[in-house]
Amino acid sequence: MREIKKRRQYTKEFKIETVEFLLRSEKTTVEVARDLGIRTELLYRWKKEHLNDQINSFPGTGHLQDPEEERIRKLERELRSVQEERDILKKVVAIFSKTPQ
Repeated sequence: MREIKKRRQYTKEFKIETVEFLLRSEKTTVEVARDLGIRTELLYRWKKEHLNDQINSFPGTGHLQDPEEERIRKLERELRSVQEERDILKKVVAIFSKTPQ
């Protein structure tokens, strides 16, 4: 069976810090990309976007203008995370509560 890879998402802060590190560093783009486990093409695109418009680069699509909607989305993400942790703990309890044979 083929494993489906989940697409990684990077925060705006991570992208900016990475590009600024790349600009200050004596390392090549290929070396920085390899060190961070990022595709080289992606790093070139981040660099180009950041140099074109430093203030508005990496706007993202995940942040809403309405603070209340953003708060709701954040709470929903947190709820999903807590539910996953709970389900894992339930499985662990079930495994350890079995009587040894």
